Amino acid sequence: MDTDWTFTLQKDRLAGLDEVGRGPLAGPVVAAAVILDPARPIPGLLDSKRLSEARREQLAAQIQDQALAWAVARAEVAEIDRLNILQASLLAMQRALAALDPAPLEALVDGNRCPELPCPAQAVIKGDNCVPAIMAASILAKVSRDREMIAMAELYPGYGLEKHKGYPTRAHIVALQRLGVSEIHRLSFGPVRKLL
Repeated sequence: MDTDWTFTLQKDRLAGLDEVGRGPLAGPVVAAAVILDPARPIPGLLDSKRLSEARREQLAAQIQDQALAWAVARAEVAEIDRLNILQASLLAMQRALAALDPAPLEALVDGNRCPELPCPAQAVIKGDNCVPAIMAASILAKVSRDREMIAMAELYPGYGLEKHKGYPTRAHIVALQRLGVSEIHRLSFGPVRKLL
């Protein structure tokens, strides 16, 4: 374990932050912030990508029930196109952290960049593999975004959003070529821009 940040795990009100949805061609980028309760540990936390959909759903309900605080926030497609995906991801994380009650005293952020936050923060590369609060944030963000993309599939039929969740799969590219660009597609992303 990286000894540069392990000392922070002993502090009160430590928030984990992660985002989901940087790579898709459609839909928002979604971030979550979680302050776990040391008195109520949640066994089985992992990076959301390493869990089945059913297990993610089960853990998400447990996190929402047992965490000291949790919040999910987003940056919209228009913000992604205006700011770029990195800045929009940082904005979504800022919004998630700002919604926590109680407010965190410190934050650990998955990745190599921290958004500007009102508390001390540190980036942890692959934090979703080693920091439980980041794992919990990863799970909440993924479950929230997946549910939203499944709902969007009913409003924008034919793109297969319920299957690929907006990621640039072959099926999605073919559907884009056939149906054209919708209002939930990211116009600044190359495969979409090519079809404008």
